[in-house]
Amino acid sequence: MSDQNREAEPAHDPEVLQLAAKVFDLARHGDTDTLAAYVDAGVPANLTNDKGDSLLMLAAYHGHAAAVAALLHRGADPNRLGERGQTPIAGATFKGEEEVLRVLLAGGADPRAGSPSAVETARMFGRRDLLALFGVTE
Repeated sequence: MSDQNREAEPAHDPEVLQLAAKVFDLARHGDTDTLAAYVDAGVPANLTNDKGDSLLMLAAYHGHAAAVAALLHRGADPNRLGERGQTPIAGATFKGEEEVLRVLLAGGADPRAGSPSAVETARMFGRRDLLALFGVTE
């Protein structure tokens, strides 16, 4: 294929990168209202950072149930895999974030998706309470 037929790589506008960093920080810190406003204004609900973490993954991992609910309501994929093959529910399981887990389950998260899955993570840490939440009996 000639160079003419290849699509040009998008330029990384410093202002866009700065905005993206801000939005990821909002998810990480659970600033639900501002995060929701950015998504409502056009920021993709499934936006991922350079590490493959989605907004939902960051909000879930850091224990922000309201931000998780807001992102799910705006179309964030609860089963989207990060670059390491994990889902938001696996991240929340690792952190023991029960309220977040309930929100994710209500939003359609599959505790058996990804590797390690939320079920496998709960087993690793002996969290029978979380296994019960996932409907797993042992």
